[in-house]
Amino acid sequence: MRKIFLTFFAAVALISSGSAQPLAPLHAELAKKWPSNRVVNIVFHGHSVPAGYHKTPDVRPFESYPHLVHLALKEKFPYAVLNVIVTAIGGEASSAGAARFSRDVLPHRPDLVLIDYALNDRRVPEEQVEASWLSMIRAAKDAGVPVVLITPTGDATADMANPEDPLTQRAALIRKIAVAEKVILADVSAAWVAELAKGIPQAELLSQVNHPNLCGHQLAADTIIKALAEAGL
Repeated sequence: MRKIFLTFFAAVALISSGSAQPLAPLHAELAKKWPSNRVVNIVFHGHSVPAGYHKTPDVRPFESYPHLVHLALKEKFPYAVLNVIVTAIGGEASSAGAARFSRDVLPHRPDLVLIDYALNDRRVPEEQVEASWLSMIRAAKDAGVPVVLITPTGDATADMANPEDPLTQRAALIRKIAVAEKVILADVSAAWVAELAKGIPQAELLSQVNHPNLCGHQLAADTIIKALAEAGL
């Protein structure tokens, strides 16, 4: 576990040194009042977790982290006209998400894109996963859109304290990509492991084996909001 946290803090340090306050312009836009303001679009792209699935087939968007992030941002920016758009599809891996990124994400003219695919990426070879995430990141960059990468929420079948576990490996890959591409990292996995280390049973964070409940989604939302704030939002 110590090794996981050292890796996490090293990644945060590298990302911070590579891109200081990349969301400061977005902060300024969200702080504007009418009539100087405009609609700001934030897109959450990924699989079933950001899509709002709890205990499949039950979908609870208002108890899932995109909505919780929306609420937190509106509390911080009361004058903002803020659109949160979810383009996530249950069961999808990043290869399919990358294939439809230009069709389903960029036409929304996003001001920020957040990506979460790691739970389903365990079944895809690492080289293909990396290529898919890089494809989405670079398409967003080409469009001038800041990107946030999200490490995975928990899974009852995973040992997230074990560096050899497939879910831990996907989280490590996302951290590596975030450093290399100088994009923002919301390390939900590290926050999840920290909760488990406090003695909180994982069942209290999950609605089923691989989907968070409201508490798990709130943990993810809090981690995302913290990452956004540290990036200048």
